[in-house]
Amino acid sequence: MSKPRVLSGIQPTNGSFHLGNYLGAVKQWVELQESHDAFYCVVDLHALTSSPDPKELRQNTLISVAQLLALGVDPEHCTLFVQSHVVEHNQLGWVMECLTGFGEASRMTQFKDKSQKVGNDRIGVGVFTYPMLMAADILLYQADQVPVGEDQRQHIELTRDLAARFNSQYGKTFRIPEGYILKEGAKIYDLQDPNSKMSKSAESLSGLIEILDTPEANTKKIKSAVTDTGREVRFDFAEKPGISNLLTIFSTLSGRTVADIENEFAGKGYGDFKGAVAEVVVEYLRPVRAKTLELLDDPTHLNAILKIGAEKAGAVASKTLGDVYERIGLLARG
Repeated sequence: MSKPRVLSGIQPTNGSFHLGNYLGAVKQWVELQESHDAFYCVVDLHALTSSPDPKELRQNTLISVAQLLALGVDPEHCTLFVQSHVVEHNQLGWVMECLTGFGEASRMTQFKDKSQKVGNDRIGVGVFTYPMLMAADILLYQADQVPVGEDQRQHIELTRDLAARFNSQYGKTFRIPEGYILKEGAKIYDLQDPNSKMSKSAESLSGLIEILDTPEANTKKIKSAVTDTGREVRFDFAEKPGISNLLTIFSTLSGRTVADIENEFAGKGYGDFKGAVAEVVVEYLRPVRAKTLELLDDPTHLNAILKIGAEKAGAVASKTLGDVYERIGLLARG
């Protein structure tokens, strides 16, 4: 019996992944590649919506690939590739745009949020059409499931709607994917604003635990993390979000229960606790950082991995696009 197929992607932004990226997504990618036919891509085309510096985008894409490998994504057990290396993404993206109503695209939450922040005159059309390209990313590979966070559920619903609409209008072509909503157990919050999710869109990087930061930098961030009144190390997100966030990080990386950690630090102050959290984080990330830097020292090897991944992904994508083009009436190239 064949394994169910999953497709997921991550943007190559700002050089380093942060701990929230890893615990919220990549860690589960690593688990899924053992039980699924997994396709994972670095979505550099999606990154263009923020008008990145070309040199930085190119470098960040390689850094992202190296980090995925260092974190346990294994090309022997999945297909790892860069989105722009498979031209069918753009081509199917246009077909998806032609299937999508202006009204339903306008209702996408992320577009509405961003347009309200900067105004319609300053937001790129790519932000508006982003969900249609995302639908193409998924449908090209006939994915059964799409591992995403809760904030992407609306985009998965649009993808399902577009697949069903195409199938109804042109004949059965796409598998209707299911959202595989990633587990919430390791949700990590900003160290400086523990009521907000750890995110690259934060106003300051001082609240992010970045995988490629030096041990000294991450230690300083953790010791400077916002805490709460009192001295008790206790999980209570409503009353003590800062300490609760640090307890979640400590527990997730050490494998210890929150209750066990609370008992260890009963009667001790926040300073001792933060020092212990910093030690756990630093030691957990140390080999990942070292492996990433080692891989980046050999870009030829990275590019060889990506070439193989693009060929594997392209073989699947070209078959799907060929079926789509034939069914919508585009003339085959002689």
